[in-house]
Amino acid sequence: MTPRELADAVAAWGADAAVSISLRCDALRDAAAKALLDAAGIPTVMTPLAATMLLVDKWETKQLCKQAGLLVREGCRVDSDLLAGRGLPVPGYRDALRVQADRIGYPLMSKPVWDSTSMGIRTLRSPADLDAFLAPGPESASVSVPAVVSTVVEQVVEGDLCSVDIVGLPGSYQVLPLCWTRTRRSGAGVHLRRSALVRPTPEADAAFAEVARTLVDFCATMGVHGSVNVDMIYTGGRFVILEINPRIGGATTLSCAASGTNTFTSLARMARGLPLTGGTAQRTGWAIEFLAGEGREGLPPAVVTELRRRVRVATAHELVIDGASHGDIVVITLAEGEEDRTVKALTELHEATGFPAADVLGKISSLLNR
Repeated sequence: MTPRELADAVAAWGADAAVSISLRCDALRDAAAKALLDAAGIPTVMTPLAATMLLVDKWETKQLCKQAGLLVREGCRVDSDLLAGRGLPVPGYRDALRVQADRIGYPLMSKPVWDSTSMGIRTLRSPADLDAFLAPGPESASVSVPAVVSTVVEQVVEGDLCSVDIVGLPGSYQVLPLCWTRTRRSGAGVHLRRSALVRPTPEADAAFAEVARTLVDFCATMGVHGSVNVDMIYTGGRFVILEINPRIGGATTLSCAASGTNTFTSLARMARGLPLTGGTAQRTGWAIEFLAGEGREGLPPAVVTELRRRVRVATAHELVIDGASHGDIVVITLAEGEEDRTVKALTELHEATGFPAADVLGKISSLLNR
């Protein structure tokens, strides 16, 4: 659907206002639709187009973060047009990239400048990997066609992967609790969280306080209007920014559950012109999200009922991507001090029903018993 088609559909529906909750790569479309809807007198909650165009470009985002004083990984941009010899010939371009890579140091990671959900990420462990990555594609012997799209090549940083959602508008932003994630690739080519949690992390929370203030200033400068999701790595007591997405995040529900907030209510309030609660949303305890079982048709209602009887369930629903079921996504919450009781309740549920699966139960037990 084009931005014009989307704007016309919203206008024909008779909307008084609109909210974008774009996922994946639709943020640019929604930002363009916002400009059309705003002009038609339908105020739309979405970051303006000029800022969105910068935030969906991972290289531009990296430069903006550096200017704002946020930590980012060392890297360089790989331009597919220059690799292919389209436009101005730059004979030394590949060699220049090799020099940059040697300066940054291996291993390296490449990811497309334009994409999301961790698609297209590739590890470059050596100069030989880089040469293969930069080599012309096999399609044509007469025309040099690169094997890659334009990418950002960056140093690999080891640490804990986490994200944070920020929702609001200049002058009033709410920072949600940190969400700690682990990912794996599904058969559908989409990265699904194997487990994600919001947990008590006093040291990380203290280190994040200054980063949160800088991120709020960053959002205000960019004119963020709605929700952004910030992916980070926590390493050596510092937060390194990976990317800033102008949309809700995959862990939005989780961070809302851990803080008793509701991002979607906040977005709706913005659409109605109502005031928001700014500042940092306080974590009220643990929240854990996990995939119940890939390829299943959803949890039996009796199991969901028993799950809700034993623990506090924020949500439990089937995940369907392109018509294929990937099992159920479940979010549970618990207060500090309820770790043992929760593990016991889930263990008893597993013994009675087989849910959660043994490997999932083991991971939850390990997380709660640290």
